[in-house]
Amino acid sequence: MAQEPVDPPTVRNEVRAKQGVTGHNVRYVLTIGIALAIVAGIILYFTVGR
Repeated sequence: MAQEPVDPPTVRNEVRAKQGVTGHNVRYVLTIGIALAIVAGIILYFTVGR
């Protein structure tokens, strides 16, 4: 009974392992968006909510 050949392990670089690139200022867009949403909520609370 012959053994099947074993494939070598797959080695990927960091970008391919993550399936994309990081960056493009995503961190800042999310932070600013959340901060603006909180500020808008506070403004609405004091103007409409009372």
